[in-house]
Order: sequence, then C-alpha cells, then structure tokens
Amino acid sequence: MSSRQRTVPASLATSAVVGLCVAIGVAPMAGAEPCTGAAAAARPLPEQAFQIPSPSALAPFRRPIGHKPPGANESAPLPKLGQLPLAILKALIPKSAQVEQQAAVRPSPNPAGAQPVQPVAPQPAPQPAPAAQPVPSAPPGTSIVGWVTGPDSPNETIKRFAVTGTDLGIMWDNGDPANRQVLMAFGDTNGYCNIPGKQWRYNVLFRSQDGSLANTVAVPNGVVGNRYSGSPVWRPGISKQIINTIGRTKDETGVIPTAGIAVGGKQFLNFMSIRSWDNPGSWSTNYSAIAVSQDNGENWGVYPGTIRPPSGGHENFQMGAFLKPGPGDPYLYSFGTPNGRAGAAYIARVAPNLVPDLTKYEYWNAGSNSWVPNNPAAATPVIPGPVGEMSAQYNTHLGQYLVLYCNGASNDVVMRTAPAPQGPWSPEQRLASSAEIPGGIYAPYLHPWSTGKELYYNLSLWSAYNVMLMRTVLP
Repeated sequence: MSSRQRTVPASLATSAVVGLCVAIGVAPMAGAEPCTGAAAAARPLPEQAFQIPSPSALAPFRRPIGHKPPGANESAPLPKLGQLPLAILKALIPKSAQVEQQAAVRPSPNPAGAQPVQPVAPQPAPQPAPAAQPVPSAPPGTSIVGWVTGPDSPNETIKRFAVTGTDLGIMWDNGDPANRQVLMAFGDTNGYCNIPGKQWRYNVLFRSQDGSLANTVAVPNGVVGNRYSGSPVWRPGISKQIINTIGRTKDETGVIPTAGIAVGGKQFLNFMSIRSWDNPGSWSTNYSAIAVSQDNGENWGVYPGTIRPPSGGHENFQMGAFLKPGPGDPYLYSFGTPNGRAGAAYIARVAPNLVPDLTKYEYWNAGSNSWVPNNPAAATPVIPGPVGEMSAQYNTHLGQYLVLYCNGASNDVVMRTAPAPQGPWSPEQRLASSAEIPGGIYAPYLHPWSTGKELYYNLSLWSAYNVMLMRTVLP
C-alpha cells in the first residue's frame, strides 16, 4: 500500500469477491466539478455532512485537464432544452420534484428481503434483423432532454446522492429479468463543495428503471444495502465510491469507468487507472482492467488477470466499449481505444462466459481478414482516429451496428454504422455540434433500451461538469 492510501473504516469497506483483488483504499482528492453557482451554495443536512476518509497527503484540488474537450468555453451559459441548433441560454429544468419512474409492468418481489422498487420497464423482445438501410445523408434530428446530474437535474442529485458534479454516465442493462434496470457509472465525482475534500470520489453508480425518459433518466432514492435502489450509498444522501484503487501503482489520480455489461448474472465494468491528466483531451494511464459485481453493482472486485498495461498491443485497449451481438452471433465484442481522444478504435471478441480471461480474446486483423487469438498486438484499426469516448449497440431500426463518439478536434458527436462489428464502418454522421454547445461536450453513451428509431444517450458538458440526456431521431 502506498503512502497515498488509507484503509476505509470497517463500516464502509467493500465486500470481498471470491478470487479477486478487492478495493483496498480510498481516492486522493483530485480533479472534479468547478463548485460555482448553485453547486457551491448547496448545504448538506446534518446526516449528509459525511466527510470521506482521505490520505494526509492530498493532491492539490484541480479539475482533470485531460478530460477537457478541445475548444471548450468554460464560461459558456448552459444550453437550452429543445431542438438543436441551440440558443445558448440558461437551461430551465424543473427542480421542485423528484422525477417519477414510468414503466409498464411490476416485477416479482425482490429476493432476500430487498426493498421494493418501482415498476420495471421491460426490454423489447428481440426482433429479426430488417434489411440493411443506407446511412442517412444528413444529420438526424437531435435535442437535449434534460439534466441527469447536478444542481439543475430533476433527479436532485446534490440532496439525494451528494453529487454536485460528475461526468460520463456509462449505461448498460443489468440483465436481471425480475428486476430489470439500467446501471449508470460516472467518473470523477464531487459532493458538497463546502465540506473539506468536497466529498470527492473516483466514481459512483446510479440505477434506473425509467422507460419513459421524458425529462431525464429518472433515478429513485438510494437505500443502504439495497442492491436495487437508485444508488449504492454509504449512508442516506451520499453515493459511495464503487471501484477503489487496488494499489498497483503509486501514481494514480483517477479510476475511471469506460464500459459496462451484464453477463450471466454478473456486472462487468471496464475501467482505466489514470497516471496523469495532461493536455486537454490527453491523459496517461497506468493500465485498464475489468471489475465485477455479483450483487447488481452494490460491491465490486477487480480481476487481476484482466489488467492491460499500456504496451504490447494493450495500449490500444486502455478504454473500452462493450457490444452485445446482433441476431445469431455467439460472441461478445469489446472495442478499444488508446488513452485520450486522438487514437483509432480496435476490436476484440470473446465468448460471453470468458469475459475475465484475456487469453481467450480474439483480435480483428484487417490484413489477414481474420480474428487472431490471444494477441492484442495483431489488432488493426476498424475506425480511424480521432475517436473519443465511445459506445456501441446493435440497432434494430437500421439492422446495423452503431457507434457514437466525439471526433477529436471538432469534437462533434458523430455516429457510424456497419453490417458487422469489425466493419466496414460508414462515414461519420454528425448528431450534435460542439459549436452549438460551446461548453465542451464529450462521452456520448447510448441508453441500452433505445435500440430503435429513437436514440437516447448521456452526454457530458465540461463547463457544467455534469451529464445531460440527449435524444436523436433516426430517419
């Protein structure tokens, strides 16, 4: 254990997962939300004024420079809800009431005496793949639905989860037929700004059963020890850090999730260990790895065998995007990109029951037009750079695979489609322009239940350091 780590008190300790390295420390204070305006003014109730244990030698408080998109205007007003192009005005989002969950059916009683949850939005039944359609020649219609996190969110994440600022919001289906939920993993997270250390956490998790998405991705209250509540919490009012440092390096300023998926009743979360935040859009990693949870994201451990150092071909898989296959495909796919937002995208595949075993992965090599086993250095680009944080799905409306990401210097949200995970991928189609949202947009993460004509996805905004829900209607 390095001098920058300290053991969490027993009451907060993460449960062990058999056969895994488990979280052994807490995060040093590092980059996070700017703590201005409503976020800075917010004051916790007495039961929420919980200060996260932190090492005595703290890193200077700063925003994570490397996550900053190029050209971001930090003083830009927040965008207005509604159809793009946007008038750059203060967002007028309801704050007075918690968002209600909308769904069609009520699930069976929860196992093990868990607290009741809201009705579940069922996942659409698999449909036969329609004939492939041509990629649209013009950008589809896009609008901002609402804030998922922060002082303007109807989720009231400051009061309910001690989240004033965060980013990413990676979404995946938890795969539980009795309690189907969408899990959302966030990166660097700030709590109440007036508490020493600002309740900074490496990462947090929300859960939702919202099938409406009319105002945002609605998140119910967090309940201690309830694996189906709105968030894993240390105590009422503060979401807990889900993946801690595993002590593999002394220079670590972040543990950032990049992709999530459910397989066989387990949740898998790909993450990267940040060595340093460098220039805007550029950062250095110590490694990437996969964490697992057997209780719907309540507690996590890390598979030591999944650690990818930034060398030997693994440098192209420091960030990830899991992809569930289309009809008739037995493999699970994992896109990879290098650290930062300048690299190309690569792809690997694995049998779903072998996700933690890197020796069983196969890598697409365009030169041989084949999948090469157990050799990440053989992987060749399937999407040319620059590719920022990306997400992927099989889209039933198009009958095609679909990826979203932000494209480097212009930093627009773009879409590509392909008949197979390895391509060939279509040209980029712009969904949202960074010029119309000048606060610095990044990390478009698809909602796993929106696989048809309407795409919903989370999008981070640097100037607000919070997450918005976006909607794009495909032709």
